[in-house]
Amino acid sequence: MNFHGRAKKLLITGIYWVLLILSLIHPVYPDEQWLQHTASLAATLIMLWFILHPWLSDRSFLLFALFMSLHTLGARWIYTYVPYESWIHTVSGMRINEVFGWERNHYDRLVHFAYGLLLFIPIREILMKRFSYRLSQASFTACCFIVASGAVYELFEWSLIYLMDPWDAENYNGQQGDRWDAQKDMALAALGTIVAAGAAFLSAHLPGLRKHSDTLQEKLTQG
Repeated sequence: MNFHGRAKKLLITGIYWVLLILSLIHPVYPDEQWLQHTASLAATLIMLWFILHPWLSDRSFLLFALFMSLHTLGARWIYTYVPYESWIHTVSGMRINEVFGWERNHYDRLVHFAYGLLLFIPIREILMKRFSYRLSQASFTACCFIVASGAVYELFEWSLIYLMDPWDAENYNGQQGDRWDAQKDMALAALGTIVAAGAAFLSAHLPGLRKHSDTLQEKLTQG
């Protein structure tokens, strides 16, 4: 792949790096955010890998970067304290927690949903391009991978209770007193995957969108 073929991915990566650097300036929770940011830093290496190895289209690369940007934003405020309510109130004058009767910060729920919604297409694309899966096989496997990896991540969070100071573990896990936090997180990731898979299915079968889907399938096969 020449420079022109990598240009979009390099631009997306540069924008993500700027966001990551900005998130580290004058940290709000300097002692707690570093564990959260391990995934942010790992993402920079993953993005470089995908620039050098053309397993992802520009669209899928952008979806991955969008998900990691949501995570990086959450990491700055260790998820539990992302001030989305004040942001929304500044823009619209609405108190979203009051409108929906929320008693906790739900930014982590958004990111778990985005995990399934945004990463379904990239994972499916890797399976098709790298491992020669058919479309139906790749779609099913991508759904299974997202649900299974979500469960593994929740087990990782559970293990931190025994490996870390209880205060640090709670700051990382962000349960906020919800005993069903892990189950809800996994359910939202699964829901995001279902929405993404459903949208992909419709795009492949609705008359106006099928041509675009066939073109994408042809590019993946050739790529």
